[in-house]
Amino acid sequence: MTLIKQLKNQDEFVGFYLLKELEVKQTNANPPKDFLDIVLADATGEMPAKFWDASQTDKETFFPMGVVKVRGLVQTYREKLQVKIMQIRPAKEEDGIKLTDFIRSAPISPNDLIHTIQSVIAAISDDEIRSIVRFCVGKVEEKLESYPAAKTHHHAYFAGLAYHMVRMLEIGDFLCKQRSFLNSDLLKAGIILHDIAKPEEMIAQLGIVSEYSVQGKLLGHISMASNWITEAAITLDIALDSPKVLGLQHLVLSHHNLGEWGSPVQPQMAEAVALHHIDALDAKLQMVEDALNTTPETEEWTPLIRGLENKGIYRLRL
Repeated sequence: MTLIKQLKNQDEFVGFYLLKELEVKQTNANPPKDFLDIVLADATGEMPAKFWDASQTDKETFFPMGVVKVRGLVQTYREKLQVKIMQIRPAKEEDGIKLTDFIRSAPISPNDLIHTIQSVIAAISDDEIRSIVRFCVGKVEEKLESYPAAKTHHHAYFAGLAYHMVRMLEIGDFLCKQRSFLNSDLLKAGIILHDIAKPEEMIAQLGIVSEYSVQGKLLGHISMASNWITEAAITLDIALDSPKVLGLQHLVLSHHNLGEWGSPVQPQMAEAVALHHIDALDAKLQMVEDALNTTPETEEWTPLIRGLENKGIYRLRL
């Protein structure tokens, strides 16, 4: 079976893939014709695909998160690869295909990631900060084992959010040793809490986001996490005007840095400045790593990366 990563322009192929996304659309023809706008995926990557002239039966047969057998042709459209699907059918039991075979996952096991996060929480020396972090993590701990960090932007795979946290904690640990003016408890707490409400913001299955929740659409994960810190303080009988509560809320509320990126305030504490840049560094480097890993070794350039100002990454060969 040909892996997504191996597909090149003008390749004709047959294989099993996950329907990561599917939407029925219409052409601009007169009269318009229905087609299926699809994203095919496997553990090595994903690629947009079109199934033209979709019948009513087709529209009732294929749904997101299903595995299908596809015969297709890879073409270039607007400098990007996409698949023209010539034949498609749902996978059958006798095909011996498992849905989990097609799911991208963090390179570290979810159990190990959660263990690392819990160990860091236990090592927070301030009792009140540690208790607030435990309260907030406890609200989503089961989902944390599988949820991605985003729908498409970065760490968009099984256990991606926990992996993002752990990588950030490693960077944060280094910075706290290098920059002694940073409060280690505050920074580590901010790293764990900055995206902690994402499992309630998104609706996901096996690390793939299908939709945003009502809370996610109306409030967003930043506001939700700040609210959870308030809820934790009330539950734990910690004064709401405590510097610790205020500091944790500021870390969460400012970590996107700018209003147009979702932050109601900009970083105005040393730990908040550090958190924003740790978050951005890990996210952007993960975008680069994912693009390199999902681009065929024969290609010098990766596809354009939206989170890197629509620039591709060049694979320098030494």
